[in-house]
Amino acid sequence: MTAVSIASHGNVVVISIDRRERRNAIDIDVVRGLQEAFAQFDASDGRVAVLTGVGDDFSVGSDPNVPVTELWRCMPTIGIVTKKPIVTAVAGECRGSAFTLNMFADLCVADESANFCYPEGTHGAWGGLAAGLAARIPHKIAMEILLLSQPISARRAYEAGLVNRLAPRGKHLETALEIARVVATRAPLVMQSMKHFVTDHVLVQSPSEILGRTTRDLTAVRTSQDAAEGKRAMAEGRAPEFVGR
Repeated sequence: MTAVSIASHGNVVVISIDRRERRNAIDIDVVRGLQEAFAQFDASDGRVAVLTGVGDDFSVGSDPNVPVTELWRCMPTIGIVTKKPIVTAVAGECRGSAFTLNMFADLCVADESANFCYPEGTHGAWGGLAAGLAARIPHKIAMEILLLSQPISARRAYEAGLVNRLAPRGKHLETALEIARVVATRAPLVMQSMKHFVTDHVLVQSPSEILGRTTRDLTAVRTSQDAAEGKRAMAEGRAPEFVGR
């Protein structure tokens, strides 16, 4: 069974985390699965993506075995490069790295069962990406969530501006699809430029966001065909033939 699935609903793409037996905990398969799924979405005719979790929880956060240095890969705008809008559909637990994943999406629908928590203050370590929360909701509320490390309800998250719509229990995906279908009827280039301007030029990037984006770009160079060709050419004592890929 794959940890991440992708399904098309017309011009809306639904990406689902599916580790129900572990309450959708984010392991390395989920990290890489999300990165691949969003790349597939970006290259497709889909106009909007909806990200959700299968079962009762969006995700309880990182599996203890996943390296924190890999989590940037699955974060929208960091490991995932797309100007297309992303909507999250949240039920149950949304904790830790899943909280951050939701934070980087453009819109969020939560059902009445949802709660949001960034508990890293109780863990003794964090990756720094959640600092961007203070650029997305009021500063004092962001600091409350970060410093107290306590869950907040879907209603509280809605009032804070972390959630766009509250849905009845079990209706989060249905409601998110309704919103996504509306966005998908709008002019795609306008939607993409709006997201690009806000994400890249209006929102303040935390140090970890900058590091994640830099790591993404350098990883693309390091794993490129040209990098492999350069190594072969050096070993064979010839001039390299670069292709720009």
